[in-house]
Amino acid sequence: MTDPANPFSRLPSVDSLLAQPEMIGLKQRYGHSAVVACLRFELAKLREALSIQPSFEYDLGKLIQDCRQHLAAQFKPSLQPVFNLTGTVLHTNLGRALLAEEAVQAVLAVLASPCNLEYDLASAGRGDRDDHIVGLIRELTGAEAATVVNNNAAAVFLLLNTLAMRKEVIVSRGELIEIGGAFRIPDIMSRAGAKLREVGTTNRTHLKDYAEAISPRTALIMKVHRSNYAIEGFTASVAEEKLAELAHEKALPFVEDLGSGTLIDLSTYGLPKEPTPQQALALGTDLVSFSGDKLLGGPQAGILVGSKALIGKLKRNPLKRALRVDKLTLAALEATLSLYRSPELLARQLPTLRLLTRTQEDIQGLAQRILPAVQSTLNDHAVVSVAPCRSQIGSGSLPVDLLPSACLVIAPKGKGGGKSLNRLANAFRELPIPVIGRLEDGALRFDLRCLEDETTFVDQLKALNP
Repeated sequence: MTDPANPFSRLPSVDSLLAQPEMIGLKQRYGHSAVVACLRFELAKLREALSIQPSFEYDLGKLIQDCRQHLAAQFKPSLQPVFNLTGTVLHTNLGRALLAEEAVQAVLAVLASPCNLEYDLASAGRGDRDDHIVGLIRELTGAEAATVVNNNAAAVFLLLNTLAMRKEVIVSRGELIEIGGAFRIPDIMSRAGAKLREVGTTNRTHLKDYAEAISPRTALIMKVHRSNYAIEGFTASVAEEKLAELAHEKALPFVEDLGSGTLIDLSTYGLPKEPTPQQALALGTDLVSFSGDKLLGGPQAGILVGSKALIGKLKRNPLKRALRVDKLTLAALEATLSLYRSPELLARQLPTLRLLTRTQEDIQGLAQRILPAVQSTLNDHAVVSVAPCRSQIGSGSLPVDLLPSACLVIAPKGKGGGKSLNRLANAFRELPIPVIGRLEDGALRFDLRCLEDETTFVDQLKALNP
């Protein structure tokens, strides 16, 4: 019963709201506790409105709808799929490499079931989780031994902490790189307990620079592949085999960080040539580190290959446990590495290679197919056209090498300038599967190299609110 003198008495109770037919489905989906908390939240907003305006009349249907929307937003995952139309294939902010279907299925297989992560099925004893991928890595790289940690930064950290604690590491000044997230080689070296010994200049380093820097405090010689920038002009660097010879002459390890390493010769696919772990080991490198989720096309991981004795030291470091990978990473990595056993199928099965080798003609055809749908959707708001463009392999992987591609160019109509452009970009990001492009020369550009699900892209345009 309502009290005319008390406007709050007009509000329904939580129990009466829970009895509404619409609430049954919400309770089944989100649970009783979450629905009750949501109803209390919505009722609190109504009480606040009544305290300001006692004559305020609430709408039961709107209350229930608000609760439904609140719960949907509350339970929506923060991490969600997007369309990467930025033109950067290996985009760090958008998750880098896409996993092959074989890797996805391997992950699903161990997600909801116990597995032999550290259990030796043959002996019924404890196993080593690295054993699931070491054989494959050795087969593909020719290494004596291997181990895996959670990313390449961790691999470099573990290497330095194990082999160079409180000692010097010789590195060319031109290789003191910084990659995304302010990861700097000098900083990681310092945190690992090693002391940086810079040699040479930014653009030229000679063998004698390394030789003259060697002292009783030297732990190792290190080479860092400049995968995210290039030095041109009057330059000089020392070949790996020469550094390996020098290091071994002085009884020192020679190690190399390849960063976004690949296991294949990319030039055979018409892509820029990148050094491989196999090549580095063949030239005498004792330890090589590289990423699993860049050019390799697998999950986030840092892979270390090389000398059995040195890998053994890394595995005995207590930090190895802190940096180890889980069963999901191992499952995805094993499945990804297995694809490299069939190189003739790799360009079709490995998404990273498939996207990188996609022809401009193929992308141009895709652009022409979806152009009418985008034009129709944005007819009153923007002019949409197709234009040639250049895709980037990755911000930290061959960023200066560009691939011919095609893009949709969406230019706002009328006045508004930057505001209209940002409004368009926001509208595409608010779609069920957000569409991420880039703003350039007064237009929103969608590089279509990474668009493979054109049906879903076009179907969701009806939800666009420009």
